[in-house]
Amino acid sequence: MYTPAITGTGVFTPDQVITNAELVTAFNTYVDLYNTENAAAIAAGDMAAKEHSSEDFIFKASGIEQRYVIDKSGILDPHVMHPLLRQRYDDEPSLMAEMALDAANKALAQAGKTAADVGAVICAASNLERAYPAVAIEIQELLNINGFAFDMNVACSSATFGIQAAADMIRSGSIRSALVVNPEICSAHLEWRDRDCHFIFGDVATATLIERSEDATGTYFEIKSTRCATEFSNNIRNNNGFLRRSRPDGVADRRDMQFMQNGRKVFKEVLPMVSDHIAGHMADNGVQAADLKRIWLHQANKSMNDFIGRKVLGRTPEPGEQPNILQDYANTSSAGSIIAFSKYSNDLQAGDTGLICSFGAGYSVGSVIVQKHG
Repeated sequence: MYTPAITGTGVFTPDQVITNAELVTAFNTYVDLYNTENAAAIAAGDMAAKEHSSEDFIFKASGIEQRYVIDKSGILDPHVMHPLLRQRYDDEPSLMAEMALDAANKALAQAGKTAADVGAVICAASNLERAYPAVAIEIQELLNINGFAFDMNVACSSATFGIQAAADMIRSGSIRSALVVNPEICSAHLEWRDRDCHFIFGDVATATLIERSEDATGTYFEIKSTRCATEFSNNIRNNNGFLRRSRPDGVADRRDMQFMQNGRKVFKEVLPMVSDHIAGHMADNGVQAADLKRIWLHQANKSMNDFIGRKVLGRTPEPGEQPNILQDYANTSSAGSIIAFSKYSNDLQAGDTGLICSFGAGYSVGSVIVQKHG
């Protein structure tokens, strides 16, 4: 048996930003156009008028202040309201692979390794660009990695599930190392015309290099234990399956094919599931709340994270104990907890213990207990 360790992480951040102010301006213009166009039906009671959004509403509902996206032009056009993603030719690198490549190279550089040191690639993401060939195999090809690769999707928990799969293979000795990449183009699945969710998502890609601890060349985080759980629910759902492209005919996509959630039920049902999952995982590994120096949670909603932090620690987390990147990145699905880990882990000392946790549609929850070395 070998000991798996996280030796490097990387984050690709798009160069386009949408602030809440920009988003609200575009959304409210769309609402005014919609209400004017359907004024007669609204007056007759056959249709409901749409409501304006506001910066205050968005921040109170989520804690989000801005988000990074691949394309803001289409999202902020009141006549389009979705990203305009060019259909790439089959002999071009896919957009997800391009994003993942950037994050993967950063993770390799941090670990002091090259593609020759990697034995497998897992592309773990909630929004895949195509059905096949696997995006992971394309990433493997672009990096010139020998070995194998595969895609996996457990929605917002994909990163931690991918880490468990990689860690288990390393423990067994079937591979020496793996890259778990999480390219998320969440903007292409979001319904930007829906006031209840138009502010939630952003785009990003993360990568985590996992190796045998004996192969680490610098500081690393030993993966002490992993745990995953799922329970079927329709309260968070996306029927579309793949990335939405721009429609040349201007026909609006069906609302029920984009991101949907019953927020109140999710809050009520997911929070106890996640809190109990973490508590059980810690107890089975002899980890007390006082042992945790940091918790890197899925970045979906600040209120949810605050609740989980209080349940896990038995008190309100101190500043820095449970870092949020939600205000800058918004919800980036599977990548959120890895962004938080990548940006807020270097200051930990040798021997410090932390926990990475992601959760979401499925329902699904995955947790990883890590300890810093070196």
